[in-house]
Parts: sequence; C-alpha cells; structure tokens
Amino acid sequence: MARKLRVQYPGAIYHVMNRGDRREAIFKDDKDRLLFLATLSEACEKTDWQIHAWCLMNNHFHLVTETPRANLVEGMQWLLGVYTNRFNHRQKEFGHLFSGRYKALMVEGSGNGYLKSVCDYVHLNPMRAGLILAEESLESYRWSSYGFYLQEAARRPSWLRVDRLLGEWGIAEDSASGREQFAKHMETRRRAEGAGEYEPRGWCLGSEEFRKELLAQVNELASPKHAGEDIKESALAKAERIAQEELQNLHWTVEDLHGRRKSDSQKIRIAARLRRETTMTLEWIANRLYMGAATHVASLLQRQSQKAQTSEKTLF
Repeated sequence: MARKLRVQYPGAIYHVMNRGDRREAIFKDDKDRLLFLATLSEACEKTDWQIHAWCLMNNHFHLVTETPRANLVEGMQWLLGVYTNRFNHRQKEFGHLFSGRYKALMVEGSGNGYLKSVCDYVHLNPMRAGLILAEESLESYRWSSYGFYLQEAARRPSWLRVDRLLGEWGIAEDSASGREQFAKHMETRRRAEGAGEYEPRGWCLGSEEFRKELLAQVNELASPKHAGEDIKESALAKAERIAQEELQNLHWTVEDLHGRRKSDSQKIRIAARLRRETTMTLEWIANRLYMGAATHVASLLQRQSQKAQTSEKTLF
C-alpha cells in the first residue's frame, strides 16, 4: 500500500506522535529523556523548527511543531534516526526503536483556537495517563513543555515558542501575571477534562476552508510535479547560504577553498557549523569544502569534538 503524502509548506503546524516498536519504551530513564531533548534541540537548530508544545511519555512522544521552511520530513528523518542510534548506543541495543511511520496531523494556526486545543491535549497527557495525582500540579510533571511556559523566557529552550498559545488563551503578554493567568486557565481546563475538545484522529484539525486548502495541496502533490524536490532545495539553500557567508567572512574565493589542505582548520570549523545547523550529509559537506572523503570529514569532526570536551574538563 502506498504511503500517504506529507503536506509540507512554510509555516505549517503539525501534531507529531510516535510510539516505540511493539509499544516498548523509547525512554528507559531520565537520561534517555534528556538525550531526546538534546537531539530535538539539535534538530531545531538544523531545521529552524519552532516547538509550541512537547510531552515525553514512556513509550511515545508528542510534538506540536511549526516548520518555517517546509521541512517536516527532512527534520523527522534526522531526529528519529539520530535518537535511535544514540539510544541504542547508550542502552547497548540495536535495531528499530520506533513503530513504523510517525503520525503528523495538520493543525490550523489561524488563531481560532485549534492550536490551543492541540497544545492543551499535549500538556494534559500526563494527567490522562495517571502520572499526576489529583493533589499534584500539572507543573510537577517534568517531561513536558508546560513547566517551561511558567518560567521566564531566559530559562526556556530557544526553540520553544510560547506567544501563539498564550495568544489563543487571550493572554497578551509573556509576563509574570500572564504566566500566572495561563496556569489558572490550565488547572481549570484540567478539572474540565473529559469534554473531548480534541482527539488526535484523522489527518487535520481546522476549519472546513483549511481542510479544502490542504486537500488541494494533496492533489497537487499527487500529480507528476511532486514538491519533494522543492523541500530538498530549501535545505540546500540554507547550507549554501552558510557556506557563502563563511567564505565571505574569510575573504576566500572558490580557488582559495580548493587550494587549501583538506584538513585546514577553517574548513573543519565551517564543516562543523554545516553539520550542526543543517541536515546535509557528510558527503555533501566534503564535496562542497573540498575536504576529500566523507569518512575523512567525520574523523576530523570527531577529533575536534574530543578536543573541545578535553578543554571543557580542563577549565572545570
């Protein structure tokens, strides 16, 4: 059976969910949860994603993700693949971690309450699962974005965006009073849970007009003029912008780049930035910077990382 097409466009919002293979745990302890969040942070830096809400359970996760560059597929492929490798390495396991294809429901971000419904569902997930006692606050569950909504902006991950959800709750300002108001709303919403405002079924959440617009895009994607190449060009454009920016800062021409050693320190620095901020492959980076084989670039970057870790240990 053919897989359903992923609708992607700049500014699209998705409720993304995935479970462990055979419903087994994808987080065996808190270190795994921290590892996933660190990997998510890297994915956001590479893709420019904005996360409106997240929640980590034992055998599944929820993300409410906005994609300014229409790159959900690219980013999820990197996130799930890299976390699986890191989990398997840490737990000394191998093979698949996640069960099949992740689910991604389209969410209308018009400000008409659809985003609020999804984010509330995600933030209330621990309560529905019985992980929070009646006398405990929602904030007591560590592994969701809800607690960060109640903190000052400086204490939040840079990729967590709170303004849109607060706006849909009618909270005009991300201030101490605004955060207090949000907490009161959510505790009231918690006590009213069961009204069933939203359940993650179907393929989208939004108005009839929103649904029709998405269906038109699905029809367009199903035509021979598939938009997949446009998504790849978006990732390539970001990588090229970074490469050109670095070359301009160094006052290097293509000839300078070609003439310098494969292990030139500046080339390694640029390669590290491309690896950190984009999803381009080591092979692409090696060819773009004239650094030889992809395995050579991987070795150089690993050595650089080890040196950085040694320096940090020396400082502390």
